[in-house]
Amino acid sequence: MVWVQHSEDEELVRGTPGWEIVPELVPADGEARVHKRYGDSFEGTDLEDVLAAARVGRLVVTGAETDACVRSTIHGGFTRGYDVTLVGDAHTAGDKSAWGAPPVDDVIAHTNLYWQFQAAPGRTAAVVDAADVVFS
Repeated sequence: MVWVQHSEDEELVRGTPGWEIVPELVPADGEARVHKRYGDSFEGTDLEDVLAAARVGRLVVTGAETDACVRSTIHGGFTRGYDVTLVGDAHTAGDKSAWGAPPVDDVIAHTNLYWQFQAAPGRTAAVVDAADVVFS
């Protein structure tokens, strides 16, 4: 497992409580951690090197900010040649409806809808529920 953690912006300052991984999700000893500054987890990080060293060809993506980081990362991984599975019931976003964005549930539903139909030569895209994720 590789943990990607957003850092170094006004809301997520490294070392503060809001930045910490929630206690219910604890990285195991030896699991890689990648710190990112941009929406796409590949941009300006060593994520590709970490994945290559582990011989990873398929990403299983969960996380926060569906309409920013999650979307950027699933597209970033897909364009870099990875198969990408989005865990449909394990991503979320903050409410941005005050700025004209759809409600959070609609953002999640739309992302799940369009991602299941992505296609490219030699790559797969999928959306599954957390209970149906299979690591192989």
